[in-house]
Amino acid sequence: MEYLEFELPIKDLEEQLQKCEIIGKESEVDVSETCAQIEKKLKATRKDLYKNLTPWQRVQLSRHPNRPYTMDYITAICGGSFLELHGDRSFKDDKAMIGGLGKIGDQSFMFIGQQKGYNTKTRQYRNFGMANPEGYRKALRLMKMAEKFGIPVVTLLDTPGAYPGLEAEERGQGEAIARNILEMTRLEVPIITIIIGEGASGGALGIGVGDVVLMLENTWYSVISPESCSSILWRSWEYKEQAAEALKLTANDMKKLKLVDGIIKEPLGGAHRDREKTFATVSDTILKNYESLKNLSPKDLVSKRMDKYANMGVYKG
Repeated sequence: MEYLEFELPIKDLEEQLQKCEIIGKESEVDVSETCAQIEKKLKATRKDLYKNLTPWQRVQLSRHPNRPYTMDYITAICGGSFLELHGDRSFKDDKAMIGGLGKIGDQSFMFIGQQKGYNTKTRQYRNFGMANPEGYRKALRLMKMAEKFGIPVVTLLDTPGAYPGLEAEERGQGEAIARNILEMTRLEVPIITIIIGEGASGGALGIGVGDVVLMLENTWYSVISPESCSSILWRSWEYKEQAAEALKLTANDMKKLKLVDGIIKEPLGGAHRDREKTFATVSDTILKNYESLKNLSPKDLVSKRMDKYANMGVYKG
């Protein structure tokens, strides 16, 4: 397990507990009382630390190297039923954006999401989870296919942003994202959107227009990352913590501002601390929300979705 800087007190206590247990096993000394004391202290430290996380610490948790990614969720939720579909039928298959058909129980869903890599090689292969225009066009192709066959769509957001390279702009990055937003507002099947990691900028919005938008507890959703915001406003990355605070990007902030519909609780310490529990919670949440949407007619579904987004940012004096 890797630890973030603010988690080091937990790491020290876990190491102490491990050493204490080894001494107990290798010698005849009774260390049960000492181990119990360390365990008690560890429990209290964990509770205290994770209860009072700052926005910047939540951003760090959302990027934790052990945190599950889109394919981890899909594999765990769908088992062997997932069938990945490739290509935008125009340019190529974008490895940063994945999608395909899968089942939860007896219900089929079209799963779409950004995929990051686990090491240097796979990060380059997945372009660090930053999709090109063909990725968004592939996502749209799959959504239209789902609409044709009456299959609900689940999108999983985890990206530092759409790829900002010259070639992406030449192929129409802005148009591809804008087209997706337009088409998603009027898609005639239920769309459930879950932010599982980073939800940055138009890169997230390109697959983020849902009937229900949910955030895992230690994720963020914002027009810009704290580092980029800091570099624009202060010409330095040093103020990223201040920027994270000001951007109101945490799940609690987004829920308060009515920009997302709900928060999915994570195990203490983050989704990576108990993956199985997280996968089960996300699976149950998808099914529960689908139940509330499945009986709506396509017309009502689109109308409610349009109203939901039209009401955002509207203030009455």
